[in-house]
Amino acid sequence: MKAYWIANYTEIKDNERLKKYAIKAKEAVEKYSGKILARSANNITLDGREMVRVALAEFPDIEAAKNCYNSVEYVEARKHLEDNAVREHIIFEGV
Repeated sequence: MKAYWIANYTEIKDNERLKKYAIKAKEAVEKYSGKILARSANNITLDGREMVRVALAEFPDIEAAKNCYNSVEYVEARKHLEDNAVREHIIFEGV
């Protein structure tokens, strides 16, 4: 069953650092057979906290998604988010 990452950002301090994260994160996602489906700052919050950015990635299964998240490559990418972004990051299975 396919798995998905969704990252909901409530705060981003430095967009240049976020761009560096995005480049490294995309490389990690692709290495683990994932695909970035969407990412945008143009979103509408209907319920809950307002998000300044949302990202969605698809993986072949939940193990691939977890392995990517815990990989050396993605850990390096996340360093660009430290003291820069506040987000919720969820992995879930879907149809």
